[in-house]
Amino acid sequence: MQRRWDIFCTIIDNFGDIGVCWRLARQLTQDHHQTVRLWVDDLASFSCIAPDVNPEIQRQVVQGIEICHWQCMPAEIMPAEVVIEAFACELPDVYVAALLQRKKQPVWINLEYLSAEPWVTQCHGLPSPHPSLPLIKTFFFPGFVQGTGGLLREKNLIAQRSAFSTIAECAFLQRKGLLARKPGEIRISLFCYDTAPVTKLIRILFESSKPVLLIVPEGSAAGSIASLLNNSSSQTGKLIQHGQLTVQIIPFMEQTDYDRLLWSCDFNFVRGEDSFVRAQWAGSPFIWNIYPQAEGAHWKKLDAFLDLYTANMPEDMADAVREIGACWNGKYEISSAIWLNFLFFRESITQHNKSWVRQLFEQVDLASSLVKFAENRL
Repeated sequence: MQRRWDIFCTIIDNFGDIGVCWRLARQLTQDHHQTVRLWVDDLASFSCIAPDVNPEIQRQVVQGIEICHWQCMPAEIMPAEVVIEAFACELPDVYVAALLQRKKQPVWINLEYLSAEPWVTQCHGLPSPHPSLPLIKTFFFPGFVQGTGGLLREKNLIAQRSAFSTIAECAFLQRKGLLARKPGEIRISLFCYDTAPVTKLIRILFESSKPVLLIVPEGSAAGSIASLLNNSSSQTGKLIQHGQLTVQIIPFMEQTDYDRLLWSCDFNFVRGEDSFVRAQWAGSPFIWNIYPQAEGAHWKKLDAFLDLYTANMPEDMADAVREIGACWNGKYEISSAIWLNFLFFRESITQHNKSWVRQLFEQVDLASSLVKFAENRL
């Protein structure tokens, strides 16, 4: 049944939260034929990954989704039948007041951050009564195992990935102005937080015995790389050359193009939640830069995921994956030996990832889980 949905998103680190919410909004619209209104507090950042969004227009329709600037909510707002409060953002007071005016209370969902920690299955689906109002919201956790809400996965995603041939890759690279492959080249995408040891990685890639193309979106990491290489490398526009290493700095891509970039690369450095999940569907070896949290809470999340992800790996391969993950997130110093050890297992990790994707595919995807949950409550 077609329902009306309101999704609320505050853009905290520019792209992670809105990346998830935009994918969810599109999947609810395209795969499940729902009517979606997306409330966002930063249209300028949003437009970097959704170029059809005009940051100067407070209310607009893009790809069948109504997009509204959060701060321009009218006092007479009519809430939707299903309300998603994404990642612990708080609904505006005027909207909460409007919830109370409805004869039948909407399904109010608190969509939480993704985690592989064991406690998630115990908390998924728990009610959370409002402390002072007759309203109840429900905790909804994405996850990697049964008993969670699953991961975002469009109905045709796996088929599209399988159909991405060498010819399709070449056409994509040409369309986006990306360099064609060189024989024997290692192609890497790099998307990370400022805390990642980018300078050390660049120095390691200097020493590569094979040509390396490093593709980096514009931003602080690209700026650090350009500063490091400026005095000793040839630089033309967005291309920087240093021995066997070529760095190509690119604008942020629309999400479906970013998926294809991940499919085109041999290794993907990803961060946060959205690109992290998309790298897993891509199937190539990936290195996750987890969002740093106070008191080291992110280490538990990283370890919980790696425990799950490496469970069926041979011990030496699992050690290589764990080691580079710890180094990239700052627990130890990354070195050439650690990178080369990870590189050594490239083909084995790629094969493992095929099994990992099949395992994840056994779950119901997140959008379908949300739709089913909402229907059971309405």
